[in-house]
Amino acid sequence: MTRADNVDVPGLLIDAEIDDIPPAAPTLLPGQSGGGPESPRGSRRALVYLGLCLVLIGLNLRTVFSSFAAVLPEITSDAGLPGWAVVVLTTVPVTLLGVFAPLAPVLARRFGAERVLLGAMAVLTAGLLLRPADIGGLVPGAGHLPTLLAGTAACGAAIALCNVLLPGLVKRDFPHRLGLMGGLYTTAICASAALGAGFTYPVFTATGEWTSALWFWAVPAAVVLLLFLPVALRQHPVRHQAVNLGVNVWRSAVAWQVTIFMVLQAMMSFSVFAWLAPILRERGVDGGTAGLMVSVSIVLQMTGSLFAPALAARFRDQRAIAVVVALMTGGGFALSIFGPLELIWVWTGLLGLGQGSLTAVALTLIMLRTRDGHTAAHLSGMMQGVGYGLGSTGTLMVGQLHQATGSFTAAGVLFLVVGSLAAVFGYRAGRNCYIGGSSRSGK
Repeated sequence: MTRADNVDVPGLLIDAEIDDIPPAAPTLLPGQSGGGPESPRGSRRALVYLGLCLVLIGLNLRTVFSSFAAVLPEITSDAGLPGWAVVVLTTVPVTLLGVFAPLAPVLARRFGAERVLLGAMAVLTAGLLLRPADIGGLVPGAGHLPTLLAGTAACGAAIALCNVLLPGLVKRDFPHRLGLMGGLYTTAICASAALGAGFTYPVFTATGEWTSALWFWAVPAAVVLLLFLPVALRQHPVRHQAVNLGVNVWRSAVAWQVTIFMVLQAMMSFSVFAWLAPILRERGVDGGTAGLMVSVSIVLQMTGSLFAPALAARFRDQRAIAVVVALMTGGGFALSIFGPLELIWVWTGLLGLGQGSLTAVALTLIMLRTRDGHTAAHLSGMMQGVGYGLGSTGTLMVGQLHQATGSFTAAGVLFLVVGSLAAVFGYRAGRNCYIGGSSRSGK
C-alpha cells in the first residue's frame, strides 16, 4: 500500500508541534490527573466537550472575511471609506495569516497550544467587537476607520494562530476518531464562511445598521471563548524545544512548486471571500440574494473539499486534477464577473466546486509530496507563511483594479491569468515525486 492510499481529509491535519521535545501531550481532561487513569465515562463526556469546542472554534475562523464583504457597499457609504481603506481592509487579514503563522509553534512551545488558542479566541472576540465601533466621540473626525483597521488586523492575527494550532490538537486528542473529527473540523471551516455570507445581510436588513450586522459575529466567538476557558486553564504549560528534523523544504524545487500553487489558489480563494458579494451586487443582484449565492458557492466548496483529496490520491500523479480544478476556479470567477447574468448561479456554482477542490488538492499535496510527518509540517508552515502572505495580493489587486477602472471586468481578466498560472504550477507540483528526490512509487 502506498502513502496515497491513506490520504484523506483527516490526513491533512498537520501537527505544528511535531518537532517539539518533549512531545506535546494530549489535552488534560476532567477526570485526568496528568498521566494517571481516568474515568471512562468522564473521559467520554470530556472528549465530546473538547471536540465540540474545537469544532466551534473552526466555525468562527472565516466569518470575519465573508461578513465584511456582505455589507461592504453599506459600510463604504455610511462610514465614508476612501478607496484605499477598502483595499486595505480586504487585504490585511489575509496578509496577517501569513505573517503570524510562523509564530504559532513558537508561542505553543512557551505557553501550550490550548492556552495560545484561548488567547487567540480572546483576541478574535475583541477584534470583532472593536471592528464596527465609532470613536468619533473620543477623537473628533476619526469615525469608524481606525477601529475597522485595528479590529480587522486583530482578527487576522488571531485566525492565523488558530489555523496553525487547531489541526494539531484535533489530530493529537482524537487519534481514534480522525475520520469523524477531521470531517467535522474541515466542514466547520467552510460553514463559517457560508454563515458569514448568508446571515450578515439579513441581520443588516432586520436592524438597519451595518454595525449590528458585524457585531453579531462577536457573539458566537465570545460563547466559544467561555466554553474553551476551563479546558485551556487546566493545562500545565511545559517548556519545549524544537529540533530540526525532516528535509529542508526551503531548498527544494518541488516544495516551491507546491507553495506557488498554494499562493495562486489563495489569491483566488480569499478574493472570493472578499469580493464575490460586491461583484454580484454591482451586477444588479440584491444584497440578500448575493449573500445566498456566496453561501451556496461555499457549500459547493465543501463538496469539492470532501471528494477531491481521495480522488487526487487515487491517481499515479495529480497533474490532471490540479490543472482541471485550477481552470474551473479561474474560469468560474471570471464568468461570475462578465458571463451572462442569466447563468450567474451556474458561474458561482462552478467557482465554488472548483475552489473547494483546488484548495483540497493543494493541501493534499502536502502529504503526497513528503515522506514523513516532520517534512509535512515544515512544508505546511512554508505554504501557510508564503501562501497566505503572497496570496493576499489577490484581494489587493482586485481592489486596486476596481478603484482604477470603476468596474470588476479587469479583475475577471486577472483571474483568468491567475487560474492559468495555477494550472501550470499545479501541473509541475502534481508530478509523481517526493520532496528530497525520487518518485512516490520508489522508482
